[in-house]
Formats: sequence, C-alpha cells, structure tokens
Amino acid sequence: MGEDAVLEARRRLGRIGVGLMTPLAPGDEWRRAARRVEDAGYGSVWVNEAIGGREVFTQLGVMLAATERIVLGSAIANLWARHPAAMQGAASVLADAYPGRFALGVGVSMGAIVEQSGQTWSSPLTRMREYLDGMDAAVPAAPAPEVPFPRLLAALGPKMQGLARDHADGMLPAMMPVEHTRRARELLGPDRLLVALRPVILETDPEKARSVARQVGAFSMPGSPYIAALKRLGFSEAEIAGGGSDAVVDACFSWGDEAAIAKGVQAQLDAGADHVCVTVFQPDLASTADQFERLAPHLLNG
Repeated sequence: MGEDAVLEARRRLGRIGVGLMTPLAPGDEWRRAARRVEDAGYGSVWVNEAIGGREVFTQLGVMLAATERIVLGSAIANLWARHPAAMQGAASVLADAYPGRFALGVGVSMGAIVEQSGQTWSSPLTRMREYLDGMDAAVPAAPAPEVPFPRLLAALGPKMQGLARDHADGMLPAMMPVEHTRRARELLGPDRLLVALRPVILETDPEKARSVARQVGAFSMPGSPYIAALKRLGFSEAEIAGGGSDAVVDACFSWGDEAAIAKGVQAQLDAGADHVCVTVFQPDLASTADQFERLAPHLLNG
C-alpha cells in the first residue's frame, strides 16, 4: 500500500478497462477473450468470484499467462473465500510473476451469499478491517513484488470508503450513479485510486435496455448494499423496488448506441474516477469480446 502503487496503477491502467463476469467457461475461451480485449487496446480486465467455483486468482493467472501487456484485476476477490494470509500470498505471487500487471480488489460480498456457503455473516466493516490487518501481518512471509500492486476495496458506503482511504490504495464501487463517484472522490482525496465498474447495454430501445438492467437483480437481494447506497443518494425505496425505476436504471447503467455509452463512461471519469471498468451482459465470452471490440473505438479514442 502506498503512493507508488497508486501512481504506477494509474499509469498502467489508463482510462478504460473491461469486466469479464461470465460464469463457468473452458480455459481456452478465457484466454481468447483476454487476448481479444488486449488487442482492442483496453488497459485492464477485471474478474469476479463468489465462494467456490471459478476461483479468482487461478483465473487471473490463466489470463496473465495468455497476455502480454494488459493489467488483470480481481473485482472482487471475496474475503469470505480464503484466509487473509492466503489472499496476501496469492496476490503477491501474481504481482511478482507479472510485474505491474496485477491489481487486487477485495470485497465482503453479501450476507445471503455468505450464509449459503455455510459461514456466518457478520459486520462487513469490522470483518474488512480485521481482514486487512491479517493481510498486512502476512506481508513478511509473502513474495515481495518488484512493482507494488494496488489494494482496492469494494466500498459503497462512507464508512467502508473511509477504510479504503486509510487502509488501502483506493476503492472500486460497482453500478453506482455519477453522483456516487463524485462523493467518493471527495472522500478519498486525490491520492487514492478510484476504479468505477460501469455496466453498459448496447441497446437503443429504452424498454428493452431497461429490461436487461432490471434482470441483474442487485437491487432486489435482501440486505443488498446497493439499495443502501442508492438511498443515501436520495432515491426512495419505491424507486428502487422491482429492479429500479427508470431514473434508477438510467443512473446506474449506461445504455444506447456507442456514442451514448461513451458519454456515460466519460461522465464517470469527469466525476473523479481514475479508471472505468466497463461490463456488458452477454451469454458467453465470445459475444462479450465482440461487444468490447465494437465499443473500443468509441471508448478508447475519446
């Protein structure tokens, strides 16, 4: 953690990256998708995980080995999936093997997901603080990468954002309006990294685009941190219910043609994001890469 990691990450990430959030797929498909995204000119690829299944560090290692330049990041590595020393060790090994090409995003997930894994959900803030302390304690036993890797927290609320400011290199909020990004930058200050995960929908029909957005389900899960974050921004419970009103959907998703999506992504940068991770909704990695290639001239040449 430190200024060097933030400055180096800003330089290597550039302005725009992508998220490959597709469920299980063969390794060759992940390798091909990562290479296509790299060839299109994006600065990063981010991968998520739940608990079990597609383990994020193994997945990132596969794609790091298949690419040459692009930064690979976890968005997020679920802290409930591993001991903090294992998190620190895995991140350090990848950062050591691929200097400057790894970024660590850590998150607490949601209560329902944790409970399904057989664990007992507890205070997210306390859990994250203790977990970061455990990671720090494990640093001496882990490899020392030549290029420091940034540690970012999935932080939607102000208390978790404060933890990201004081005990990490920054934060990576997902699916939040521009105003959330503006407030996050104000809280973080200029010396921390802010990566905004922005879902986009290449669809010009408003009804179809908003229907896709509402199927995501992030605003309907019990105890969803997205609901609490939107309420802090002034949206009512009625507006958030049912997958979100038109106003909620339009604030949290960018949809339309390529120009409209580029405008929505730029708004996140203008609000203070250092880097925007664009995600799309496609059934497989090949069609996901197709959309990223289609968007690249509009997102990367602005």
